[in-house]
Amino acid sequence: MKSDRLLSILLLLQTRGRVPARELADRLEVSVRTVYRDIEALSASGVPVYAERGRHGGIELLAGFRTDVTGLTADESRALFILAAQGAHAALGLDAALGSALRKVMAALPAPYRPAAEVTSRRILVDATRWRSGPRQAVDLQVLQDAVFSDRRLRLRYRHSESREARTYTVDPYGLVAKAGTWYLVADRRAAPRLFRADRICSARPLDEPVRRRPGVELADVWEVLRRQVEDMPQGIEVTVRVRRERLDMFQRMAAAHLTALPDDDGVSDWVTAKLAFPVLRAVRQLLAFSDQVELLDPPEARAELLAGARSVTALYQAGPGTGD
Repeated sequence: MKSDRLLSILLLLQTRGRVPARELADRLEVSVRTVYRDIEALSASGVPVYAERGRHGGIELLAGFRTDVTGLTADESRALFILAAQGAHAALGLDAALGSALRKVMAALPAPYRPAAEVTSRRILVDATRWRSGPRQAVDLQVLQDAVFSDRRLRLRYRHSESREARTYTVDPYGLVAKAGTWYLVADRRAAPRLFRADRICSARPLDEPVRRRPGVELADVWEVLRRQVEDMPQGIEVTVRVRRERLDMFQRMAAAHLTALPDDDGVSDWVTAKLAFPVLRAVRQLLAFSDQVELLDPPEARAELLAGARSVTALYQAGPGTGD
């Protein structure tokens, strides 16, 4: 709506000072011509706004002009009170600051919107952590935060999942990302994007060197590249299994990360066929967790690997407690 756009322009100018017309157009997803028409409309309504052309020009409010309008609609005010990740603020040491900020926002809201915002905070809860994720190593994000906000390079001791020994890296951090309850440091190493799980960082030390980020690249840009790399990573082997119907729901929850398609369920048969993908052949041994509720059908080498795993488990328990290699 035009009224919302005019208010957005007003608040942007009040917050940022002089802003180029092209930047306003990009942020509002309209043409530059539309921005200038909106500026004329604001000026006609009594807002002291003017435009300066030239290399360093832009659109600006007259010095000293302020408005106390919040600009919040009813839906926007409710949205502020829905916390997308309950643990994120605590991990960053910002729980108290968040509570204080929300109280200030509540006080600034137009009176008709306050009851709806208050009810929203009590009726909507979003928990980004997974069910039964198990105990996790405590993560101290303070050093990582300090480096991110002070624009300094970091020296890390980092342990990869496939290695027992930590390795040393010098990185240029872009920021921190919380995904499904897990924190990641997004950084460049030798000008290439890298992802570091915070709970695998053994130690971190800010250096007395300024960060060397690639020009024009932001955290969201690097995260999108890394996210796609993970999601598009080719799986090493695809297998076909059949699952007992009474265990299908449990199977879909536990094997969700490996499912390549929804199980082929006719609603009648005692067994349901499904396809999964694993990064390496040995990983099919994870299916032993389902005991006789899941049978691996194909390919033959995967069946052989699973059989070898089952024999190893059998041999371990037949040897007696504490006698295995």
